[in-house]
Amino acid sequence: MKRNFNFRILAGAIAALSMSACNDDTLETPVQPEQQTESQRIEQPNALEKVCYYVDQNWSSSAVLLTSLQNSTDTNFMNSQMTKIASLWGRSNPTLRFVNDPSNYNSTYNAISYSTGKIYYGYAIYYDAKSKGGDIVNAMILAHEYGHQLQYIFGLPSVNESTARPNELEADGFAGYYLRRPNGYNQTSFTQIAAAYEFAQSIGDYQTNSPGHHGTPPQRRSAVRLGFLLGQYDLTASAFDYNFFYYYQGVLNGTYKTAKNAQYPELDAYMSQYLDELKKIQTGEISAEDFKNLK
Repeated sequence: MKRNFNFRILAGAIAALSMSACNDDTLETPVQPEQQTESQRIEQPNALEKVCYYVDQNWSSSAVLLTSLQNSTDTNFMNSQMTKIASLWGRSNPTLRFVNDPSNYNSTYNAISYSTGKIYYGYAIYYDAKSKGGDIVNAMILAHEYGHQLQYIFGLPSVNESTARPNELEADGFAGYYLRRPNGYNQTSFTQIAAAYEFAQSIGDYQTNSPGHHGTPPQRRSAVRLGFLLGQYDLTASAFDYNFFYYYQGVLNGTYKTAKNAQYPELDAYMSQYLDELKKIQTGEISAEDFKNLK
């Protein structure tokens, strides 16, 4: 979900780093604009964390770290969503902070998940998403970024294809799963999720010559649909990873496994109804417009 930007890290570096685990959650002192010092400037993501950019750009040197958005309603929504997302996976909240830049507002059009147990969420991306797609879009982006936290914690994804794509498509799947779960965003209809996702994926990086390639729009639609379908069942993060990549076997070539999933027979019987649909989403045979009308 972003504009087209190039990663500056080698594909091999991403592959080597993508299995790394993160540290425990850390606490930090909120930085107000007038209190900012050189030592308190927002840290830029390292090579591993660049896999978890929402938009491929660093925070500007004038950006400041805050504990709130522009009003309490928005702040409370994001904090409550953070609690629900983490609780869904049986985890405590990571540190959620917001990034503003009074001198260069558009530089905050980003969200980044850090391996040190933090998510920084930009003002610009928050308010653009809300104005164009409503609260569900920011819930989706936040769930995607928290998916990267799960990857850090549990050493996921289990599939390695020398690009950021398995990481990013699985994070899309985590988001689709969260939006469906009754103890998550609790959206039983896919229509609203699909409409929100069209905005979300539109700002993603899908330049095929970039190791940070997040997947083509059809690949990403297929991933979020798969995550939504898996939301029929209560899964741990590791079980989600197993089943996500069991069905989405080849991320780069977009293939799906058709052999029986003996480890999860009930889930497999349910998923067998949708394998042809998932393939057609991935190939583009099911168009973006048709995607919005899936049940």
